[in-house]
Parts: sequence; C-alpha cells; structure tokens
Amino acid sequence: MVVALPRGGVPVAVEVARALDAPLDLLAVRKLGAPENPELGVGAVAEDGTGVLDRQSADMLGMTQELLDATLARESQELRRRVERYRDGRAAIPLEGRTVIVVDDGLATGLTDLAAVRALRKRGAERIIVAVPVGSGESVSMLAEEADQVLCLVIPKRLFGVGMWYRDFAPVSDEQVLALLAEAGALAGGESPAAASAAGGGRDAEELSFDIGEVRLGGDLTMPASASGLVIFAHGSGSSRKSPRNRAVARALNDAGLATLLFDLLSEREASQRELVFDIPLLAERLEAVTRWVTSQPRLQGLAIGYFGASTGAAAALRAAGEIGESLAAVVSRGGRPDLAGDEHLARVVSPTLLIVGGLDEQVLELNRHAAAQLRCPHDLLVVDGAGHLFEEPGTLERVAELATGWFRRYLTRERNPALSQAG
Repeated sequence: MVVALPRGGVPVAVEVARALDAPLDLLAVRKLGAPENPELGVGAVAEDGTGVLDRQSADMLGMTQELLDATLARESQELRRRVERYRDGRAAIPLEGRTVIVVDDGLATGLTDLAAVRALRKRGAERIIVAVPVGSGESVSMLAEEADQVLCLVIPKRLFGVGMWYRDFAPVSDEQVLALLAEAGALAGGESPAAASAAGGGRDAEELSFDIGEVRLGGDLTMPASASGLVIFAHGSGSSRKSPRNRAVARALNDAGLATLLFDLLSEREASQRELVFDIPLLAERLEAVTRWVTSQPRLQGLAIGYFGASTGAAAALRAAGEIGESLAAVVSRGGRPDLAGDEHLARVVSPTLLIVGGLDEQVLELNRHAAAQLRCPHDLLVVDGAGHLFEEPGTLERVAELATGWFRRYLTRERNPALSQAG
C-alpha cells in the first residue's frame, strides 16, 4: 500500500504506486508552524489527532500554550476540510497486516512524516517504509527510529529547503490532488496483500498496562513454554513496544526459550516531547517500577531478569541496573548511549553487561568505549562490522539478535541470580 501525504507528496506517490502496481491512499497531516514563521514546523498533527511537538524548538521560537492551542485548532479544521474533499465520503483502505510506503516530497524537520508513521502504526500497519526524494540527515535518523525503513535518495550536507532540490516546486492545488487521485483510482482496486507474520514468532503476546505516577504505559509480554528468563526491553524514543528492531530481537529471544516484555517508557503524548527522550532519571525510574512489578508476580518470580536497551534506553537500563544490584542478571545495549547514564552510575552496575555497536557508527562507538571503561562489572564491547547506527544493513540485526541471545542464555540462570532463586 502506498500512502501519500497531501498535498506535495501526492504527485510523487502516484508515480511510486504506478511503478509498483500498488493501491494508493492518502493520509492528511498538517505542519504546526512557528509564530511569525509558519513555514518553520515545530510540530505536526495527523487527521486522526496523532500529534508530535518539538517542545524545545517551540519554546525557543516563542510558541506559548495559547498560540499552540490556536494553531492546533486552525490546522485541525484544515485537516477536516481536506479529508472531506479528498475522500468524498470514501472510507480509508484498511491497513492491518500490510506493508505501507509513506511518500512525501521531502523531509525538512521530518515532523509531519513522524506524525504519519505513528498514525499509520495505530491503524495496524505491520511494516512502514518512509520514501522521499530528499531530506536532511537529522530527519532521516529521527524517522529511522520509528519507521521500519527510510528510503531517501539525496541527503545533502545542507538541505536549506526541500524546494531547493526541485526544478519545479510549484504549489500543488486541491484540484491537482483530486485529478491525480482520480487518475490513480484504478490502482486501488486490485490489491492482494500478503498476511504478515505476527510479532513474537507466532506466539501470542499478552497486553499489559502499568500505572506509573500519573501515566499509563502499555506493554506486551510473551512467555514461551518453560521460559528460563525474562528480558525487559527499554527504548528511549518511547516506541519500545512497536520498534521493529526490538520486536525482531524479541522473536529471536523467544525462539531461544526466553520470555520478553516490551513496554513503552513514555506515553504517546510524552513521546512527542523530545526532551523526555533524554530524561535518563525519569526513564530509569519507570524501568525500575516495571521491574518491581515483574518480581511481584507469582508466575514470574522464578525467572532471572535481564535488560535490553537501545538508544537512550540503554542509559536508563544501566542506571536502573545500578540501583537494582545483583537481582538483575544481565544487560545488553544495542547501538545505545550508555554514557548518558553517568560515570558514577556506570561504576555501580554489577550485572554482566554487553555493549553492541555498529562498526560504521564511529561517534557512538567512542561513547561506548568511554562507558565500558567506567564499568566495574563483567562486560564486553562487541563491534558488528559493516553496521550503522540502526543496524539496517543486511544481516547486521540478525547478528545483534545472535549476540544478545548468547549473552542472555549465558547469564539468565537461577545459579547466577541467588536473590531471584530464593524468591522463586
């Protein structure tokens, strides 16, 4: 399924849908412009109300709550108008279990496409690919944290603006959008979507919810028969439960007989506030709270517990590990930022820790080397050759899963966790 972001993304999406002989639909998303500079986006909102906000940029540019509310009301009204006109009463094409290619004319801040990815994930899309002709490196990296894949043909050192990379960047009108959709209408009829395999390798995941403070966080618990241990996933962007990379690693762990708990460190609303992604004390506190819940459950008490951290979630995992002590069996970090835990907290970790970093991710590799030097626990730093920050290269994520599985199978045993053995 190809999904266009109107208006500028529609002419590009029509060509993609035609080339792939794929059905075409659209998702209306509007930028939330900065005060006195509406072309500069500080957030975005999708037609279903899914929104994202760069709080730091908004505050710097003078976006008060009053201005934000007024901007959101105005753009939501425009979204309703566009949806009514473009769809003309037609229902959106169902997305459950499908691969969705989101097509836009380019990525400046990337916030509209981020809102689109989250809205499509809500509608049940199994795999989401963002495809654009041009975009900034920062936006591509941000989207790659939540989309399954980002395809961007040109990533200039300085973008300046999407329009700078087009010979003709004339505004696309409503009439042009309607004409293009009518032209592509035949594409929507003959789809034959293949059913995507369910997350967890065919095992049913139990949906959980955790009330922590004033927020409710969702989680997915998968329990293979006779599980020997439980791995709790921590991802800093708030997308742990839906992260395709985390889910791929979780399936490998499930296949090895390990239970997994993927839960969201941030609520959906909080995830739109980028500063919370780097609030390591907050993330660690929530991870500790969920760990306490796990150890209080009779059916889980006998399981050795490990943490799998990614992005800033790795720092949260190590900070929490330092507080929990010997009751935590092991920690694995994938392309994470363990340095953000702080040297003092790293020195307190006693759980055997594995740091996995892509060989091409030079800056993060150096930060992991610094973090490894602060650890006093058994630890190792393993480099996956030919892998970038997100391990998108062929075979690299599989290597991560293999390394993580080996580490957890080595340490997630009762013998190495006397406190958990006694509790069981």
